[in-house]
Amino acid sequence: MRIFRTNTARLAIAVCLIGVGLPALGQDSPESLLPPGFNDPAGSPAPGATPRPRAPSQGGLTLNPATLGRPATPPAPPVPGATLEAGEEVVDPVVAAVLADAQAAAAVRAAEAYARALSAHRSLDRVGVAGPQDGGLAPDAFRGADGVYVEELMRRLGAPIASRWLSMALRKALVSRLDTPARVSGADFAAERSWLLVRMGESVAGRAIAQSVDPENYTPKLYNALMQAGLATGDPGAFCPVADKAAPSARERGWVVAKSICAGLAGQPASKLLTANERSGAARGIDILLARKVAGMGARGRQAVTIEWNSVDQLTAWRFGMALASGTEIPETLIATVNPRVQAWRALSPMIDVRGRIAPADYAAARGVLSNAALVDLYGSLDNDDDQASAELGIARDLRTAYTAGTRTERMTALKGLWDEPKTADGRYARLILTARAAARLPVDTEGADVDRLVRSMLSAGLDRSALRWRDKAEKGSDAWAMLALADPDAGRRYSAGDIGGYSGADDTDGTRRRMLFAGLAGLGRLSPEDISSGAESFGVRIGAENSWTRAIDRAARMNQPGLVILLAAIGMQTTQWRGVPPEVLYRSLGAMRAVGLGGQARMIAAEAIARS
Repeated sequence: MRIFRTNTARLAIAVCLIGVGLPALGQDSPESLLPPGFNDPAGSPAPGATPRPRAPSQGGLTLNPATLGRPATPPAPPVPGATLEAGEEVVDPVVAAVLADAQAAAAVRAAEAYARALSAHRSLDRVGVAGPQDGGLAPDAFRGADGVYVEELMRRLGAPIASRWLSMALRKALVSRLDTPARVSGADFAAERSWLLVRMGESVAGRAIAQSVDPENYTPKLYNALMQAGLATGDPGAFCPVADKAAPSARERGWVVAKSICAGLAGQPASKLLTANERSGAARGIDILLARKVAGMGARGRQAVTIEWNSVDQLTAWRFGMALASGTEIPETLIATVNPRVQAWRALSPMIDVRGRIAPADYAAARGVLSNAALVDLYGSLDNDDDQASAELGIARDLRTAYTAGTRTERMTALKGLWDEPKTADGRYARLILTARAAARLPVDTEGADVDRLVRSMLSAGLDRSALRWRDKAEKGSDAWAMLALADPDAGRRYSAGDIGGYSGADDTDGTRRRMLFAGLAGLGRLSPEDISSGAESFGVRIGAENSWTRAIDRAARMNQPGLVILLAAIGMQTTQWRGVPPEVLYRSLGAMRAVGLGGQARMIAAEAIARS
């Protein structure tokens, strides 16, 4: 029997790498994602490149490349007097003739509509995959912002960022169907968004953004973004709609090899093409062998290819993506050398078996890439595994106990066991996320309840109403009390500097959490101006300090630019740990988010600061 699964519908958004490539996965700059020799010369367009003309909007229809150019075939009208199959109703010949005329007319109308759809283009004036009805931001989320400035912020943002909740807000902004800002093309704007998503570990969403532009409107940036996306998701088939035009525009030798791979995937002989690629120096060694293996997966692929990693000392994105696509196992010694974002790519990949995805799932969950529901589903798929001794299966069974055990004491014991086991900070926080809904099912009168960690767990998944049931059990001055004070959506009362002074969170030896609590309450508007002034001096938080970042985020808030506010907040929190986030940055970020209607995310970020700092 499988453990509990949530039935909540989830938006699956494809992600892709953008930018210009990078020689090794451990780097952050988008120089080249391909192996040595694939990037002579670099294909990055100049920042001031002239934007391409925007195609007029004609419906925003996504077309299947396999059907392009194929004429619609009208259904044949029924023939009066033909032999009928069992179960069919006999139709009068006169009625049949009338129906035939109607069906023929309908077929003509369908063919005309199909032809119109084939000629339709998605506008570059508004690009993305999630509208407000899908949970995305409004199209004018960057209203009035300068596009060159926004793209530069995206390029300079170092991922990951400290806050899981801010990462999720940033993903939401980047995948939204947004109006293209002034002075940039919609295709280049999509490319920058895609590259940032991939750097965040959001490979599936990045690919979707790259593919939200019609192939005929691609720019060199977007060609390279799509290459990055296909590699991060192990999806070389994504290259094929643009492979013929990409090589001369993107100036990446990887596109030359991609054309040969796409020929193989389409069922055409690709061996000679790849041999020519090897002779020309487009790819050699393990890079061409992996390409041969992927191309051989097509209908006419007959060549068996053996991949040996012994002589490989560097895992590039090309090697990662081609190995993922062909089902080639990558040694853990190579995986250990690359940027941690690759762990999130692996956790999202359906090509990797469940056990292989569980190992990197902690990192992905702690960074906001995987949700509580996704984690529960991942462990749920292990529950019928035959390996009775597996550690992962033990976690799955403990999780089931936490959900379904007969007594509340057994459920609390199972939760504590799950929380105590991880040795890393990401692992401990991922367990809180994994158990959030199990914690929410626990009765408030459970004996021996660990209130601090129960509240942490529920708030990690945004279950603020469930967490607030424990308000009376949270001792004043405890971590649970502080998190609930920040997370309460109905907080009408204000707190005082004395309340903050009485906070004595666990392990807060240097007062970091107390400063974060002050910054959080001040940023959420839950302190009086007098208490903000006195608390800033008492706790050493320079909330009045000004610099270019504070002026920028304050201006974005005044101009009601939620997309820019989220991006600037992420700029302020671009560090891997919460203890690297200054309280002043938290204060400004929360205030700006509240001002543009993002109060719910602001509350969760503030509570997370207590839970993780």
